[in-house]
Amino acid sequence: MSKVAIITGASSGIGAATAELFHAEGYKVVLAGRNKDRLTAAASNLHDAITWAGDLTSSKACNELIEFTLSHYGRVDVLINCAGVIHRYTAEETTDEHWENTMAVNLNAPFFLSRSAIPHMKTSGGVILNIASDWGLQGGQLAAAYCASKGGLVLMTKAMALDHAKENIRVNAICPGDVDTPMLKVESEQRGMDYQTAMIQNNADSPTGRITLPAEVAALCLYLASDAAAQITGTAIPIDGGNTA
Repeated sequence: MSKVAIITGASSGIGAATAELFHAEGYKVVLAGRNKDRLTAAASNLHDAITWAGDLTSSKACNELIEFTLSHYGRVDVLINCAGVIHRYTAEETTDEHWENTMAVNLNAPFFLSRSAIPHMKTSGGVILNIASDWGLQGGQLAAAYCASKGGLVLMTKAMALDHAKENIRVNAICPGDVDTPMLKVESEQRGMDYQTAMIQNNADSPTGRITLPAEVAALCLYLASDAAAQITGTAIPIDGGNTA
């Protein structure tokens, strides 16, 4: 029987690349996000993939996504929390709305979804992967709320891994640096830079001379979801070209 993977933020970037790779490897995939049309487009070449659109900052919506998946496939094997947002401001410049939005998307949604999924993973085991950031491992400038949310996500990952290890549920965080995604373009605009200039700078700042590709993060997700990673849980793995070395 095919395993079932739910991937949030699946309409673009890391989420879309991950959905594509898991589908190619034989998983039944559920692409989740806010924008129905963009999800439909992302799933258009993935035969029998299904989509779910809604606001995952709501615990009710997270419960509905899990129930939607169970109604179609009867199981949840892998949950990958890819959806994320960034507001590039100092603490002084960060508004209440910036702070609340960052925490809601980057921390609350993964918690609500994990809480909903875990009871359904206890029978046959499961994997939860949280896409955090290398700025969840170290500080970054103009990103007070983002760093706080991703640091919280890393420690939430570790705590859940300990709580559920004996239930054969593994929980890990993946910590990318800059990745060539639409969110990086938005971030560049927030910094007052055109995307081309920002890309040149980001590539130059990386020890490897380039930023990470979404497909490379997807490949790490696939490994961590596999039986080959059976002893890996409670980790926060950088994939950042050496930025945190």
